[in-house]
Amino acid sequence: MSNSLASTWSANAWIDPRGTFSGPVQHKDGLITPGSLTAAPLGENEPYLVPSLPVEVHCHGLGSVDFSNFAEIDLFEVDKHAASEGLLCIPTLYLRQERLDGFVEFMRGFAALKADGKLPFVPAIALEGPLVASFGGTPASSVWAPSKEEWEKLAGCGPLGLVYIMLSPDALQSSSYLAAQFTPDHPSLEWIVTRLVENGVRPALGHFAKEDPQLGADCIDEVLAAAEAAECPHDGVRVVTDHLFNEMPLLIKHAFRTSKARANRDALLAGYDLPSWNLADLHEQVGPVPAAIMRGAHAGRIAACLNFDGEHVDFAIAKRAIEIVGPQNMMLMTDRSDVARLAGQDLHQEPGSDLWYQEQGVVAAGTQPIDQQIANVRALGVPEADIWHLVSFTAYRTFFPELDLAADRFGKGCHVDSERQRRALI
Repeated sequence: MSNSLASTWSANAWIDPRGTFSGPVQHKDGLITPGSLTAAPLGENEPYLVPSLPVEVHCHGLGSVDFSNFAEIDLFEVDKHAASEGLLCIPTLYLRQERLDGFVEFMRGFAALKADGKLPFVPAIALEGPLVASFGGTPASSVWAPSKEEWEKLAGCGPLGLVYIMLSPDALQSSSYLAAQFTPDHPSLEWIVTRLVENGVRPALGHFAKEDPQLGADCIDEVLAAAEAAECPHDGVRVVTDHLFNEMPLLIKHAFRTSKARANRDALLAGYDLPSWNLADLHEQVGPVPAAIMRGAHAGRIAACLNFDGEHVDFAIAKRAIEIVGPQNMMLMTDRSDVARLAGQDLHQEPGSDLWYQEQGVVAAGTQPIDQQIANVRALGVPEADIWHLVSFTAYRTFFPELDLAADRFGKGCHVDSERQRRALI
């Protein structure tokens, strides 16, 4: 990937959320201008332009910046690095309970910078936790049960640019890691979701307890009902997810990260009979929780994130998920960190793996940049138009619905050449 600030680029093909088109498109003087377009298939090696940038919807560090500690984040450096990669970045942060007021101040500062037209490549902020039923790779220090007053503070960050909070729908149940912290004064799941959505903060479903999968699925339905009943200030999707298949009860093995696991991969996948997977039987094929998410996403009620580094989720399973849910309802997430530290923990890599691990072999984050994951999806045979839904269009529709991808002119976009190399036009 390379960037172009002033050069002229042109193509005779165009991809936007409606599909693929034939017609002259030119990038000149900082603007992308499509000419008269006709719906047409894209040629196999045909260069094309698109009206948007890839979106890092869930990542923990870019370049030298670790997003774990908001007090130490250099937002200008993040913006600079995101521009250098030609993408939009939504930094995913962790939050300790005693630092809530400091986080609110951080968000006020972020909002002020955005109001001044700064940070054009860092459009929003996200949180992983604190309401987490099974924390997995989430630092335990950032897992806690907010009171009503604390939820009000978190929800109040929505107008400041907090677009989602990853929470566990079953975190209030007896199987939750947090169960011992709850009192009769703690708010209900419906109240929490309503307050978040009313303030423009999307619940991001993830990190389920493993003991009662059907209960987890029922809690997903409760979140969706509450989100859809709430008054919402935006037109984007109201509910998103953390990683699909990761940190949830499954009836399948979804990843093969060791040489021993990879030795049995083909036989296991054959037994799963992936072509037979269908919306009606998913609860029996993959489990109630991923089935509820995939059905909700297929219906357009959820924008579901899925990692395409091949290690968080096996490529064959990831590809089948795209086919079932539809790429227009899914977002590619990298979960990446470019630095070997996360929330004060030193990370390491295992032989033959691109992942970052904590102690005891717990996966903490990925390392693959977004263009590598785009190449991975392309290698699976996913069409170019579908790739752009996964990497960009769904995220724009979900988080930035005010940006019109059917406009006449665009200030940011990408040129993809015959070798499928991406050049950001910014």
